[in-house]
Amino acid sequence: MTTTESIPGREVTQILGVVRGNTIRAKHLGKDIMAGLRNLVGGEIKEYVQALTEAREQAIERMAAQANDLGADAVINIRFATSQIMTGAAELLAYGTAVKLN
Repeated sequence: MTTTESIPGREVTQILGVVRGNTIRAKHLGKDIMAGLRNLVGGEIKEYVQALTEAREQAIERMAAQANDLGADAVINIRFATSQIMTGAAELLAYGTAVKLN
């Protein structure tokens, strides 16, 4: 998996299509309380960093599973997007192009 358009030393022989993985996460009351306290004193909001890291990993895993189902050798041009679904919930989307390599 790569964010680049190609893989050095390998040739894309077939494009299998766009693959994606997403997850929607809601706020956690306990973590929100801690985040609110950190917001008062400043600094990194570790509770949100951890939540976003977990969401990103889950989205990548789902994208990789979809690519595997297509028989892909690699996923290129990986990108991430986020969007607010409702107050207190957001989607994290990972997407890329599944390819066969030579």
